[in-house]
Amino acid sequence: MKRRGVAEQMFNDMVGTIREKQEELEKAIADYTSNVPAKPMMDVIEDDENIIVKTDLPGVKKGDIKIDITEDSIEISAKFEEETEVEDVNYIKKERRYGEASRMMVLPAKILINESNAKFENGVLTVTLPKLEKNESFEVKVD
Repeated sequence: MKRRGVAEQMFNDMVGTIREKQEELEKAIADYTSNVPAKPMMDVIEDDENIIVKTDLPGVKKGDIKIDITEDSIEISAKFEEETEVEDVNYIKKERRYGEASRMMVLPAKILINESNAKFENGVLTVTLPKLEKNESFEVKVD
């Protein structure tokens, strides 16, 4: 019986130490990555006529979004501003990032730059990029 109590105490001590080290590691990672610009999450969808790029930009104002396109690439940049109204607040956890975020992607096909358009709704930027050459398909009958 006494051995079991000692084993349980050793196990509990190990688990406690692991939890402490995990918290220290999380804090160190947060300190290290807090100044690294975030990469917005992006979906790229292709159909016969368009390439559609959807990017999550929650909390960003429409005027703080910049889209640069070439015939074969897109770069989306956004400014995330920190809330300044809140003063004398004791944060328990602060994970949201502020500053600038940018993402560049090479497109799977060349696009018509002048016919591209973008809309921003509910924190999601949708950029529609018409393809330079449309994919046409036809059915070949087998004899």
